[in-house]
Amino acid sequence: MNHKQKQKRGWAEAIRKDWILYLMILPGMLYFLIFKYGPMFGLITAFQDYNPMVGVLKSSFVGLKHFRRLWSDPKFLQIFANTLRLAVYNIILYFPLPILLALLLNELKNEKLKGIIQSVVYLPHFVSWVVVAGICFTLFSSQSGALTGVLSGIFGRDVSVLSEPNSFAPLITFQVIWKETGWGTIIFLAALAGVDVQLYEAARIDGANRRQQMWHITLPALKGVIITLLILRMGSFLNNGFEQIFLMLNSMNREVGEVFDTYVYQMAIKNGRVSYGTAVGLFKSAVCLILVLITDKIAKKAGEEGVF
Repeated sequence: MNHKQKQKRGWAEAIRKDWILYLMILPGMLYFLIFKYGPMFGLITAFQDYNPMVGVLKSSFVGLKHFRRLWSDPKFLQIFANTLRLAVYNIILYFPLPILLALLLNELKNEKLKGIIQSVVYLPHFVSWVVVAGICFTLFSSQSGALTGVLSGIFGRDVSVLSEPNSFAPLITFQVIWKETGWGTIIFLAALAGVDVQLYEAARIDGANRRQQMWHITLPALKGVIITLLILRMGSFLNNGFEQIFLMLNSMNREVGEVFDTYVYQMAIKNGRVSYGTAVGLFKSAVCLILVLITDKIAKKAGEEGVF
């Protein structure tokens, strides 16, 4: 029996022995195959002049035509800058907040109070972006917004948050912070649950206060998780979220609010330029992949394990 036959036999025995476990992962595998890997077949349209009447396989091949059109489009630099601005805001302002909140929750000794706070901060995650946009319209409407009058009084002039271009990026970032910060603490709290309590006891015996324990024990315990999540975050660095941005766009802020996600919808769905829209989406994904590989390499050079 050669090595390949032994390997196949080993796989068969493992599946027969733990078939229930393999059955449990089957729904997850089907989800990724159908909704993640299956649509990749459509990426070929980025290199075609796709004609829905003849299908993908019979549409004419045009190479990099749509990519060259994208890079020469006058709107390309503007859309790229808008997307990059929101992505940087999310990394700088949003990414550290779940870590900070998890550290604060970890310091709570009253388990009942901790559970109540966790439930409250988790709730916004389950609110749809449609509802979030509705809340913003209610609060900041130029006609009857609950906070519009307050802001106008503070700045001494009429303030229209929803239509002022300079307010778009901070508003979008604030929505993400309000909706996702609490939910983002889950993985950090899970990591903190695995920290050996004897380390804290030994630190207290040595005279370390709460701040020193957090700095020398808690944060090092989270370092690996933080770096891993940061690397994975680079994979969606340019994904600003179509639904959220689309709901907040209007004729006054479109110039600073149009991002790759909404541009793909505009080109592929509304204008029927499927091949061009696919090329835009593929370009964005390629940039994110490069960022993941670069971040992973930097992490490894810094002595961390990385992802790959």
